[in-house]
Amino acid sequence: MIHTKLKNALLFSLFCFATTVAAGQGQMPEELTTGTIREQINYIENKTRIYEDYRAIREDMFRKINRNILDTLSAEKGKVTELTNIKAALNDKNDSLNVLLESTRNDLAQVTATKEKISVLGLEIKKKAYNAIMWTLLGGLLCVMAIGFLVFRRNLVVLLRTEKDLKELKEEFEAYRQSSRIAREKVEMDLFRANQKLKGK
Repeated sequence: MIHTKLKNALLFSLFCFATTVAAGQGQMPEELTTGTIREQINYIENKTRIYEDYRAIREDMFRKINRNILDTLSAEKGKVTELTNIKAALNDKNDSLNVLLESTRNDLAQVTATKEKISVLGLEIKKKAYNAIMWTLLGGLLCVMAIGFLVFRRNLVVLLRTEKDLKELKEEFEAYRQSSRIAREKVEMDLFRANQKLKGK
């Protein structure tokens, strides 16, 4: 049975081939030159007949559609290659952007971590603690300055008072010296006169 079908198909193919060669190859249909691959296959399906599960196609049409399919596949393969190259380039760009993004995230994390800290003598101190320390030191310094000013003012008052007392004491001493000199001279004169009186007697 299969042998008979094969024999009949071979005879039919030879008949079609002989008819095609005898009639000469006709003009190529427009569908096979301008249509899409799907349109060309539909045209071949509509214009050819099936005989005992075999389809007879004109050789020039078969070669044309075969060439068209191969050209389309080649063009699509070129597009696939081009898209693959574009995809690889985009992947490389994406990788570099991911590296840049990771670096930026690390920088941002570092800035965020150090935003609330300040470096003092190589030590990382939180800004709140630093501000508290600085305000405490400033307040202490102002207190020391205020106390120093009050002590200075008190010492200045004491110094002025002491100078005034010293001046008064010097004036008193000078007055006492003068009065004691006068008194001593008077005593000496009285003593001298008394001696003179004693000698005159």
